[in-house]
Amino acid sequence: MATIPTEAVVGTTAAFSFILFGNAITQSFMGVPALLVDFPRPSSPEHAAAARHLGRQWPVFWSVGNAFFRPISTLGILGYAYASYLTYSAGPASHRDWRLYAVSAACHLANVVHSALNMQPLNNKLDGLREPKVSGVDSSLAEYYARRWIKLNGVRMVMPLVAGTVALWQTLRYR
Repeated sequence: MATIPTEAVVGTTAAFSFILFGNAITQSFMGVPALLVDFPRPSSPEHAAAARHLGRQWPVFWSVGNAFFRPISTLGILGYAYASYLTYSAGPASHRDWRLYAVSAACHLANVVHSALNMQPLNNKLDGLREPKVSGVDSSLAEYYARRWIKLNGVRMVMPLVAGTVALWQTLRYR
């Protein structure tokens, strides 16, 4: 059975990493801040309507993230794990350290776990702003939830950047 060259696996998987990195930058520095332009203070009579509007807009971020970026994260884990396996199997002849690809896989895994444990509760709160009385979400904290989401999304910027950079460096180092 022919194996896929490590360079092809890493190149494709690093592209996934940098897609995730770019998406996280776009969300944190453009998308979510745009939703918060002129967001009224909780004491303002317009705040409740603005919070509901944010709750109606939020599923656009959430559904695209779930449908498109979750599979890319999973492919990142699998791709780097496979590159790690190929490098380990090749032994010293590969001139590469399989552990660095394992670090890249771990970065993607950390991203998935962080998204589930830390981001999902915020996604639920932001989504709940559509109907705060039904969901029990405190709509006075709407802007806080969004700004906290931006902050926590920083992990989702750093991890794929590290994963892709480490893997590419490891691959290109001996060329």
